[in-house]
Amino acid sequence: MDRLSSATLLPGTFQGTRDDVTEQVGLIWQQIKAPLIVPLLRIALFFCLTMSAMLFVERVYMGFVIVLVKLFGRKPEKRYKWESIRDDVELGNSAYPMVLVQIPMYNEKEVYQLSIGAACGLSWPADRIIIQVLDDSTDRTVKDLVELECQRWASKGINIKYEIRDNRNGYKAGALKEGMKHSYVKQCDYVVIFDADFQPEPDFLWRSIPFLVHNPEIALVQARWKFVNANECLMTRMQEMSLDYHFSVEQEVGSSTYAFFGFNGTAGVWRISALNEAGGWKDRTTVEDMDLAVRASLKGWKFVYLGDLKVKNELPSTFKAYRYQQHRWSCGPANLFRKMVMEILRNKKVSLLKKVYVLYSFFFVRKVIAHIVTFVFYCIVMPSSVLVPEVEIPKWGAVYIPSIITILNAVGTPRSIHLLVFWILFENVMSMHRTKATMIGLLEAGRVNEWVVTEKLGDALKTKPVMKATKKLRIMISDRLHLLELGVGAWLFFCGCYDLAFGKNHYFIYLYLQAIAFFVMGFGYVGTFVPHS
Repeated sequence: MDRLSSATLLPGTFQGTRDDVTEQVGLIWQQIKAPLIVPLLRIALFFCLTMSAMLFVERVYMGFVIVLVKLFGRKPEKRYKWESIRDDVELGNSAYPMVLVQIPMYNEKEVYQLSIGAACGLSWPADRIIIQVLDDSTDRTVKDLVELECQRWASKGINIKYEIRDNRNGYKAGALKEGMKHSYVKQCDYVVIFDADFQPEPDFLWRSIPFLVHNPEIALVQARWKFVNANECLMTRMQEMSLDYHFSVEQEVGSSTYAFFGFNGTAGVWRISALNEAGGWKDRTTVEDMDLAVRASLKGWKFVYLGDLKVKNELPSTFKAYRYQQHRWSCGPANLFRKMVMEILRNKKVSLLKKVYVLYSFFFVRKVIAHIVTFVFYCIVMPSSVLVPEVEIPKWGAVYIPSIITILNAVGTPRSIHLLVFWILFENVMSMHRTKATMIGLLEAGRVNEWVVTEKLGDALKTKPVMKATKKLRIMISDRLHLLELGVGAWLFFCGCYDLAFGKNHYFIYLYLQAIAFFVMGFGYVGTFVPHS
């Protein structure tokens, strides 16, 4: 039998129409390509390369500083006066400062016992510490359980206060602010904050409080986070890599060079007088912790980061929880930058060098540039250059700079260096959400003040079977499908196919891998699934 031609299989009219449409699309593309697409892509490439260079310089600078810190052993104990608080026969326990421990929580059914138990287990004179549980729970059952737990510890002689309010105004910032208004707080010198999933070691106060006692210029002592569920799934390993870099490099550099860094919102001790002088807690953004830190720094206060003091906590292990967290962590700093840029510029209490560090390094490069360039360059401009060969990306921008930045990031978590490729692909997907959140924060639009408490699972995974991807999930399809990821994945896959057929730079290797990452996360096959009743 003779081979059938396409003209035999398709009606002539349809074949002609299809050819006409293809020809029309090609004609339109050629007409707009040279005068519009090429110039726009070149402008975008210029800005992306500029931002990449800025990020590169920032990472190299921080790498250089951290090497010096490690070589010369500039530990906090050497930079500031530190000695253990000693007993005084005459003063007795009054020689010890009064400490308030705040635990804000909201429907924390899985972890409330862990956090309250750890706080009540802190080693400190019993009459010089107050545990304050700030419960904003809306679930009546959870509320009763938390109150019962507080009563249980009170019966053991622990000075614990269970505080509630009739609204959630200001979310966490509102709860902390309300907690500071109680009369018994006036007798306290310092306040320690632990989120509901944080479990400090008993010696936490003995190791942190002396910095504040012996150095009146210090306002904040921040401890490092230690992740108890980092090995739970690949997503938590990726988070560990990003956060370890933040703690081992960014926080360390800020503390060592400018005595300033962003308060992490938990596992930190504040001097109450400094907190009050800075204006107390404000709920104008979703990063009330960073807001307070910047305001206190502008008053001339210093911060100390203790990398050796670690507090156990939990990473979000569901993709939904992680997305909400990253929206808040990206949108909030961008919005705070918008609100405080002029206040920082006009401030006369801090040096010009510190202003430049806060505005350029801390805010602009790390909180704005880092998110935008990752998504725009690697998921839009680079794929687009495949379709527009007139725009060529230099190798130093496409290969060398990203490689060096990636290697510098890996320093924080050496044990996960073999996962670098997965980390890059994962971070590029998340950069889409971070870029979106950053723009919302800068423009103060839409979900700028959205606050969704990060879901904690605690011991849930030990008592509930983890759902496998092959099992039938009792989750709505709408919760599993993420159209933005799928859309970008399709775009990258198309560009990869085009590059494989017509390109010369071999970008298709990266484009296919990145497309697969977007598809995997777009279909919800990332993180942990826990069955809900």
